[in-house]
Order: sequence, then C-alpha cells, then structure tokens
Amino acid sequence: MPDTSTQSQTTSDTAPVSVRIGHVHLKVAELERGLRFWRDAIGLEVQARIGDQAVFLGADGYHHHIALNTWESAGGEAPARGTTGLYHVALLYPDRRALARALKRLMAHGIALDGASDHGVSEALYLHDPDGNGVELYRDRQPAEWPRAPDGTLAMFTRRLDLASLLAAA
Repeated sequence: MPDTSTQSQTTSDTAPVSVRIGHVHLKVAELERGLRFWRDAIGLEVQARIGDQAVFLGADGYHHHIALNTWESAGGEAPARGTTGLYHVALLYPDRRALARALKRLMAHGIALDGASDHGVSEALYLHDPDGNGVELYRDRQPAEWPRAPDGTLAMFTRRLDLASLLAAA
C-alpha cells in the first residue's frame, strides 16, 4: 500500500491540504521606511531588489516571504480606519524562544505592540508596520497542548499574553 501521508488530499471542490500562503506583497509609501521595519526590526533578509520600487525579503534564504513595492502607492497614505483590506499578515515562528527573541528585537528598535495574546493554540504579538499594515508574530503550541472542549473540539480563547514570561524564554 503506498504511503499517502505526504500527498495532497483534495476533493473536486476544495483546495489541497498542502496549500499554504507562500508570500505577501505590501504596497508601501516609502520603500526605505518599510525596509527599515521589515529588515531591521522584524529581521527578514533582503533577497532581491528592483531599484527604488520593490524589495523582496525572506528568512532562511527563501526568495521572499514579504515583498514591498511602491508601484501604486509611492507617497500614499495608509488606508483609513473602517475600510476593507488586509487585517494583518502573520509570521509563524518555530518556537517560543524564537518568538521571545523577536519581541526583544522589536523592543530594541522601539517598535510598540498593539497587543499580545495567548489563544491557547498559539501565542501572538500584534503591531503595525509604518504603512499601517497589521502584523502578527506568533508561535503555535503543539497540538497535544491545545485546549479542548469535552467533545474534543478546539476551545480557543483570547487572554493577555504574559510578556515577562515570554521574554524569559529568550
């Protein structure tokens, strides 16, 4: 019998199980300002650049997780509150220590958090980039640690994340 554990599971009307978000392009007003945030404060590495119009940033040598461009937005303003658009882009960190180190990096760059939550299944830091785009930095707990209701369904919640405890993990 063939091993199907790594093969995509699909039906005619759903995306394959292996679908994932590969990268996000963000419209920014000022490329260098965005670069200082995503490269310096978040820690992504520049992988490629198109002059003063676009920059592609990634981790671990990946071609890009985040791309910044000014193709339609040079000098533009952040979207007004109450309008539609991207709520946030979420960067998944491999473990609690890596998330703690990300928090220390943000603090060292003077980046303020909008919030920090424990969701039971994950721990998350929330902030905005200089162009008003929402950013979530998070780590998932192991599935065995996820809170469950008596019937076995997920029992996610939102509680205040203990930042001191998180920083101690760094």
